Amino acid sequence: MATAAAPEEVVTAKPEAVEATAEPPLASAVMEKPSDVLEDKPVIPVPHEKVDDSKDVAVAEKAPEPLPKKSSKGSLDRDIALAKLEDDKRLSFIKAWEESEKSKVENKAQKKLSEVSSWENSKKAALEGKLKQIEEQLEKKKADYAEKMSNKVALVHKQAEEKRAMVEAKRGEELLKADEMSAKFRATGHAPTKVCGCIGG
Repeated sequence: MATAAAPEEVVTAKPEAVEATAEPPLASAVMEKPSDVLEDKPVIPVPHEKVDDSKDVAVAEKAPEPLPKKSSKGSLDRDIALAKLEDDKRLSFIKAWEESEKSKVENKAQKKLSEVSSWENSKKAALEGKLKQIEEQLEKKKADYAEKMSNKVALVHKQAEEKRAMVEAKRGEELLKADEMSAKFRATGHAPTKVCGCIGG
């Protein structure tokens, strides 16, 4: 029984010893360093841990609320960024389409202008060819007319020569006749009756 009572006393003595040891350090700490305790009250680990545990629990419970706000703000920023990217993509697509359409228009216009230039050049070449042909025809006609004119001039000259020859022949005949008549008049001794008429005739 002595052995059984001893362990009970030991057990009962241990809690008292624990309580005694727990109280004296606190009392001694408060009594020896009152200024330190006053300064360290906000930094005392035991009360802060208790308060911090409740605050941490409250913060842990409240933490999901700000996170959704941040995530909603982040998702809003993300949505804005995505919308901006979509706008940039759309504007870039529109710009590319516009440049493509303008390029098509320019190419089409250049093709049409090239066709017009080609048509103009072919028409000019055809007209120049026709003009050369007309010039050649005119040159040929001019040569023909010149030949005809030269033939006519030659014919006129020939006719003039013939007329000159006739005049010269008639003049020779008349001179010869006058010589014969004058010789006859000298031989017979008669004078011509119409001197003035002969001279004037």
